[in-house]
Amino acid sequence: MIRSSRGALALRGIVVAAAMAVIPAVAGCEAGANAPTQEWHQPTSGASAVFHKIAINNVFVLGAEPASSLLPGQSAGLFLALTNSGASDRLIGISAPGTATAVQLPVGGISVGSSQSVLLQGPQPQLILHQLTRSLRGGQDIPVTLNFQNAGSKTLQVPVMPRAQYYGTLSPVPVTPTASPAVTGTQSATPTASPSPTG
Repeated sequence: MIRSSRGALALRGIVVAAAMAVIPAVAGCEAGANAPTQEWHQPTSGASAVFHKIAINNVFVLGAEPASSLLPGQSAGLFLALTNSGASDRLIGISAPGTATAVQLPVGGISVGSSQSVLLQGPQPQLILHQLTRSLRGGQDIPVTLNFQNAGSKTLQVPVMPRAQYYGTLSPVPVTPTASPAVTGTQSATPTASPSPTG
């Protein structure tokens, strides 16, 4: 009786140990080689909101390098991603009251079709805050208003990210020789490439 009880316990211990060894292997096979946990994902420390079925994600302004500031009169890049799960819309204007005199968009705005994503995340900025009215340094938040043709306006508190670590791979706004950029209202007066939508 004692021998059979010990044998059953020993056999049960072997079965449990074998199961513990097999479970991680099976879980790994089920996830496959492209498991999300195996891929590096960009940090999303920018502002985000959902507005009339348009997800506005990872909005941030690229600032200067750490311990530096962008000065009044300079320009700054604005980066964001849009995902639309509703009817087609268009981003027709952006403003940064109290921070920039104008914000440049591609001519005609940015079309965001139904079930479409548009990534304006660099490395070159396609949205530019021109003629800063105050100094900007990493760690600040500024109000930015996005104006959609159908959905209306949405204001977000947007962080200024210092140009370091991941953000160091993004390009600052090129310095132009003229003091005043060719910008009318919130849209560019000079043609720029339209963003390539995904989805």
